[in-house]
Amino acid sequence: MKFLIDNIWLIGIALISGGALLWPNLQRRGSKVTTLQATQMINQGNAVVVDVRDPAAFAAGHLRDAKNIPLKELSNRVSELDKAKTKPVIAVCQSGVQSAKAAAQLKKAGFNEAVSLDGGVAAWQAQGLPIAK
Repeated sequence: MKFLIDNIWLIGIALISGGALLWPNLQRRGSKVTTLQATQMINQGNAVVVDVRDPAAFAAGHLRDAKNIPLKELSNRVSELDKAKTKPVIAVCQSGVQSAKAAAQLKKAGFNEAVSLDGGVAAWQAQGLPIAK
């Protein structure tokens, strides 16, 4: 007990730093898929890929058969995806941050299998996977 009282500041700092290390993992929201999982879903032919980047970034390179709906327009254009409500929908952006927001919006709109590509197009390219232009 004396040890705890004498070292309360060190114990407090250790707990705070441990919490700071865990915070990013606890803060992650939504379902994410890896590039391998996304590739499998796409190759099975039942996944719809929605690229939420702006049209210029989409034109520079995107996943094959991806549909471009910028994140700021997604809430107004979600009806374009109504045929895919029963299919898995993979939201894609450059790094995976915006696509997580898009996947959350899609889930609220009734797309139960909406997921985000972890790492986005950057991770896709880093794995050497094909990009369409």
